[in-house]
Amino acid sequence: MTFLKDLKKHPIAVFGLALISLVIFTAIFAPILAPFDPNSQELSRRLTEPFVTSNLLGTDEFGRDILSRIIYGSRISLFVGFISIGISLTIGIPLGVLAGYYGGKVDSIILRFTDIMLAFPSILLAIMIVSVLRPGLTNAMIAIGIVGIPQYIRLVRATVLVEKSNEYPEAANAAGFGDFHTMFIEILPNCLAPIIVQATLGFAGAILEAAGLGFLGLGAQPPQPEWGAMLAQARPLILRAWWAITFPGIAILITVLGFNLFGDGLRDILDPKIKD
Repeated sequence: MTFLKDLKKHPIAVFGLALISLVIFTAIFAPILAPFDPNSQELSRRLTEPFVTSNLLGTDEFGRDILSRIIYGSRISLFVGFISIGISLTIGIPLGVLAGYYGGKVDSIILRFTDIMLAFPSILLAIMIVSVLRPGLTNAMIAIGIVGIPQYIRLVRATVLVEKSNEYPEAANAAGFGDFHTMFIEILPNCLAPIIVQATLGFAGAILEAAGLGFLGLGAQPPQPEWGAMLAQARPLILRAWWAITFPGIAILITVLGFNLFGDGLRDILDPKIKD
């Protein structure tokens, strides 16, 4: 209840949550909302302009309904976000906790690992990983998840260092609990607020990176209705069929904007320093 009251004080965060809810609703009910099969081709209707026929947002060069492809594309984008963030959290959180709790050589080794990864631009590193693993949606998710690991390592490490300076970890050790219990049962729950905020903002980044890889032909492969791949396929038609590239771009904009606005609101709500 307290969270909901604080959320109401941040209308921008509420607006972001509304956009996220819209995208999630669209993804869940895609079979009901989509007027056509997203992969159904009808060459007699190729490059139909929007708002003039039953194809509300027009059709692409193969006569496929763009609205239906955007609706089904929301499923792919959300799936990519969940899996990618899951990979980053699964690896980044334990390594961050270990680095912050033990310090010394453990901390030094883990930080050197993050420094090496951060030396590369994220999209370039993702391209390198996908090139090694072979292009495809699954490998794109793995690449995006790996690229996001250093952010969570550094965030969790910094938070653990702050929490370790309190008295309750020493009390847990004095009570006979082992390091595992102290790290993951006592300390980690108190580090969740910044992790949740970063994961929300990271979700938007994962969707953008997936769209970028799809645009380069390294992510989702045809005929999957992924927004980045749709932009790539429509690029040669930008002067002849503006709608084929505009509407997928708007879908990416709405989704990324929603997660960014909601993430900023969460940061204001969950960060006690900002609230004070």
